[in-house]
Amino acid sequence: MSIRDIVPFRKRSAIRRWEDPFRSLIDEMESLWDRFVSNFDIEPWEGRTGYFSPRVDFTENDKEYLIKAELPGLEEKDVEVLLEDDAITIRGEKKEEKEEKGKDYYYRERRFGSFSRTLPLPDNIDRDKIEAKFKNGLLTLKLPKTKESSRNVKKIEVKAA
Repeated sequence: MSIRDIVPFRKRSAIRRWEDPFRSLIDEMESLWDRFVSNFDIEPWEGRTGYFSPRVDFTENDKEYLIKAELPGLEEKDVEVLLEDDAITIRGEKKEEKEEKGKDYYYRERRFGSFSRTLPLPDNIDRDKIEAKFKNGLLTLKLPKTKESSRNVKKIEVKAA
C-alpha cells in the first residue's frame, strides 16, 4: 500500500478543477447581467426583493458630522430617522402605483420597496442638537460635535528605542 492510496491527492485536485469553472461561470454570468441591466435606466427600487440600501455620504468638519442620504422618489413623510445608543438608523418605504387607460389597452403597475441603513456613530456627538432636513430626495443630517471634541490636537513625536 502506498501513500497515494491513503491520501487521495488526485481526487482533491480533480474536485477543485471541477468546481472552479462553475464558480467563474457564475461570476461571469452575474457580471454580464449587471452590465446588461446598467444600460437601462432602472431605479434601485426595481430589484427582485423590493429592498435597497440608499447611498450615503458621511463627512466631517471641525464643528459637525454630516450624513447625506440619496432617497429618490421619497417624501419626508416616508422617511424615519432613529438615534440609538451608538448608531443612527435611516429607514423608509416607497409605494408607487401607475395606471393608464387607453382605447385599446389598460396598463397598471405597482412598485414598492423598503430600506433600512444603520450607521455607527462616534462618541463625541451632541445628541440634543441633531438636525434632519429633507429636500428633493436628499436627506441631510447634521450631527454637531460636543465641546470636548473640539479641543486642539497635539502630535506626539515617536522616537526610536
